[in-house]
Amino acid sequence: MKKIIIPAMAIIFSLASAKASSPDGKVVSNQQVNENINKTEFLQMADSENSVSNNIFDFEKYAVNKLPEDWSQYYSGSGGTDWKITNDQGNKVLAQLYSKNPDNHFNIVVNNIINAKNMKLSVRLKGVAGKHDQGGGFMWRFIDKNNYYVVRANPLEDNVVLYKVENGKRSDLPLVGLGRTYGVDVDKLGSGWNTLSLIVKDEIFTVYLNGKELFKVKDSTFTKKGKIGLWSKADAVTFFDDFKINIL
Repeated sequence: MKKIIIPAMAIIFSLASAKASSPDGKVVSNQQVNENINKTEFLQMADSENSVSNNIFDFEKYAVNKLPEDWSQYYSGSGGTDWKITNDQGNKVLAQLYSKNPDNHFNIVVNNIINAKNMKLSVRLKGVAGKHDQGGGFMWRFIDKNNYYVVRANPLEDNVVLYKVENGKRSDLPLVGLGRTYGVDVDKLGSGWNTLSLIVKDEIFTVYLNGKELFKVKDSTFTKKGKIGLWSKADAVTFFDDFKINIL
């Protein structure tokens, strides 16, 4: 799903104009123009202007069968990893395609440019294949392949879990008000697209799935800025699209 965010200056220019023309050539007032502007785009613009940086990766500009520029892939475990742009029914996505990994394996891809402590993240993901694992999610405050936070959605288990990986050891984190529950169970994720979202504010991490808040986690293991990326486990073949990074 590709969305076009109208730049702030373009909206301001439209509102500043005395009159504008409708598609049928009729002159319309500023009020009419204002009413026709999508409210969602206003919210996106306001959110962007209140942040330091707003980045949207829809992956359309990148070459197929190559890892995008300014991204690096890593893995931990005894298998391999293969992140690249692939074509999904005419739509370019970033995919992890290596499908022979054992269960104790993590697939990692990070953006080399963006470093942040607090942020809003959103991505559409689709679990394509995998016997040990499917799906995936975000990494943030990434130091190296053995130290970072990660939250993932798994269509095989129909749950969402937030972990820290510290010195190579992954452990699920307790939920605020609920304790250690191994994340939360969710409605069946299936084989289609789902949207995973996250708000990181200091020690509080708030997780959403398909627009619904699932849980909060509080943790202070990693407190400094780090890189941001995407993650999957084991043999999961997963497609990612419309990766939005809003730095707070």
